[in-house]
Amino acid sequence: MHDYIKERTIRIGKYVVETRKTVRMIAKEFGVSKSTVHKDLTERLPEINPELANQVKEILEYHKSIRHLRGGEATRKKYQVEPAIDETANPVG
Repeated sequence: MHDYIKERTIRIGKYVVETRKTVRMIAKEFGVSKSTVHKDLTERLPEINPELANQVKEILEYHKSIRHLRGGEATRKKYQVEPAIDETANPVG
């Protein structure tokens, strides 16, 4: 494994523990794909730093356990109807 991959993996692992952000958020911030972040955290990190990997694993499991709630919230927001603004009521001026 290349040194830059090891360094990125450790940086991402520490960042997950500090911020508890999702894989998607981290992928955006680090400029890599979700697949890369996931592979770094689940496959590479246990080989490099098992203790950090266990902390990350707990966070990832938590995110997995609530993903159905996040999905439901996203769908609700997507289809939420904005209230129409009535410009004739209470005119300013």
